[in-house]
Amino acid sequence: MSWMAKLYETYDHVVTSNQEEEEAILWPISHFVKNAHIEVVIDVEGNFLKGRSKILHGSDSPTLIPASESSAGRAGAKIAPHPLCEEIGYCASDYPKANKNKTQAYLDQMRDWANSSKSHPKLKAIFKYLEKQTLWNDLSSEFEFPLKVKKSNGTSQKISPEKVFIRWCVEEPGNPVSGTWQDEELIDSWISYDREKNSKKGFCYILGDKARIASNHPRFLRWPGDGAKLVSSNDHSGYTFRGKFTDTKTSIDKHGAQAVVIGFDVTQKAHNALRYLLSSPSHSYRNGDQVYITWAVSGKKIPELLKSSWAMMTDEDIFLQPEIEPEESQDRIDQSIDIGASFAFKFNNYLRGYRAKLEPNEQIVIMGLDSATPGRMGIIYYRELLASEFLDRIHDWHIQFAWPQRHTKEYPNPNSNKKPIRKTIWPVSSPVPRVIAEAAYGDILKSNKTLNKSLLERILPCIVDGRQFPRDVMLSAVRRASNCTLKRLSQQFSNPKSEKAAWEKNLGVACALYRGFYMRHPDKIKRREYSMTLEEDRKTRDYLYGRLLAIAERIEEVALNVGGESRPTTAARLMQRFADRPFSTWRNIELGLQPYMQGLQGKRAGFLTNCNKELDAVQDAFSPDDFTSDKPLSGEFLLGYHCQKQDWRNKKETNNEN
Repeated sequence: MSWMAKLYETYDHVVTSNQEEEEAILWPISHFVKNAHIEVVIDVEGNFLKGRSKILHGSDSPTLIPASESSAGRAGAKIAPHPLCEEIGYCASDYPKANKNKTQAYLDQMRDWANSSKSHPKLKAIFKYLEKQTLWNDLSSEFEFPLKVKKSNGTSQKISPEKVFIRWCVEEPGNPVSGTWQDEELIDSWISYDREKNSKKGFCYILGDKARIASNHPRFLRWPGDGAKLVSSNDHSGYTFRGKFTDTKTSIDKHGAQAVVIGFDVTQKAHNALRYLLSSPSHSYRNGDQVYITWAVSGKKIPELLKSSWAMMTDEDIFLQPEIEPEESQDRIDQSIDIGASFAFKFNNYLRGYRAKLEPNEQIVIMGLDSATPGRMGIIYYRELLASEFLDRIHDWHIQFAWPQRHTKEYPNPNSNKKPIRKTIWPVSSPVPRVIAEAAYGDILKSNKTLNKSLLERILPCIVDGRQFPRDVMLSAVRRASNCTLKRLSQQFSNPKSEKAAWEKNLGVACALYRGFYMRHPDKIKRREYSMTLEEDRKTRDYLYGRLLAIAERIEEVALNVGGESRPTTAARLMQRFADRPFSTWRNIELGLQPYMQGLQGKRAGFLTNCNKELDAVQDAFSPDDFTSDKPLSGEFLLGYHCQKQDWRNKKETNNEN
């Protein structure tokens, strides 16, 4: 139960430090948030105000409501009314189809609270109004039932009258706060009443002391309708769990439960802190029903764990100056030169800001949740790290798996009548798990959601624990970068500008994974480091073959441009064969270049001269046996290919090529 102790501690830190985010709400204990359908407005004397009530939609509907322990966990036909805001089936005694047991239980509970020393003026006004038993009559004169409500996705649904959930507004002269969910005094009033009403004590295994104990534990963790629980309570008929426990209601009241007992305040605060973290984009990462959260127990801000280094640092232009592209342009890409050292320097500065704010021994927690069934949720990953360890692991992942990644951004056009200006940028960054999954498996992910989840479970320890990256995932990404057709690649990424853009994105991911894999290789002898700029002194066979392919592709690209043609080059079409049989395929590519080189002789002589020099230099760097070998290439050839293209694009041509 270490996770619960950490969440309990986090709750108090967030409350005292006032660090609640706008998009995340830290619920008070004995409350939860529910979507309301109708807002009922009365005055402080308990009179219904005609024409003031309204139907709620979208962002107006989430409402903080008081809840008892039994009402928060009610299910099926169980009668357990919420203390204040409720469904018409509970609170409208004059509803023709009302269940008298429900309405009586609701009124009895409210009467007891309203007549207690913990009462509140708004509560008394609502109870006074409900005693008149005119709620259904008042609402049916204002609204048409079944109630038609718009959902967040824009569609509408009809809700039967007994299921319509209402919230209360009590208008009082001089009091600007009319909503019961907004009144801090009313919220505190219910917490105090509930603590006094349900005060059964027991030994809390989290606090290590006697405390008010919980019989049920909260749900609605990942979203409002989420019924999966992390902690289940046993019962005395259906038996949620069996074993050596011989508890009965009498024995529990007399001696306490035989199983682990948790304090009410502990479980409420821990689950509310968990909801807060799950609803905060800066703390959570969602992958379908699977979700991971990362937080500092102190409540301080920390780097987002599953985010790219480029997205972490908001000013992406610190990496390079991108080339502005009109929307019609397909292939003009600006590449930066030696940016590896610059990236490491800037990323270290970025982390230095967190190191200054976080104490080295502060606790950081990483927790993964998923549910196998609608009612049960499990912890699939859990780690506790010191802040210094956490920042070191973040640093290692982003530095070792960094590589230029293709991104396209839109900026407003100074001429408002024209379309936005597009910039293609190549920031050095680590790829995020979602992009890694797309690069490694592509279309398979659409029909196999389990694969996406299991892949994230395998990648996370590489980031948090510094483990070796899965070899099969790296090889799959390299293989797809080598053998996927441009058309297929274009379907794997969100809104690619062109087929080539999608392929280049895949290529950047494959290079990042190959580089990181060998920087972390478990065999120290096989560990290698690769620069993100062209290494002209690297004489390895695979790297040199990658450079040759890039040069051949560039020659044909320019020749096609000069001739006004737009189609994939021979090098691109034969990349898979080239990776499998480089020497024999190179001969075909080289022979196919001859017509293009002859065409460039008269129009791009300077460019062609430079290319020939480059070809000669690379071929001379081979040892004879390496060059003539048809042994398949490793992923290193993609690094040589990518670096050569990057270097080529940054060189100034000696002719007037655009």
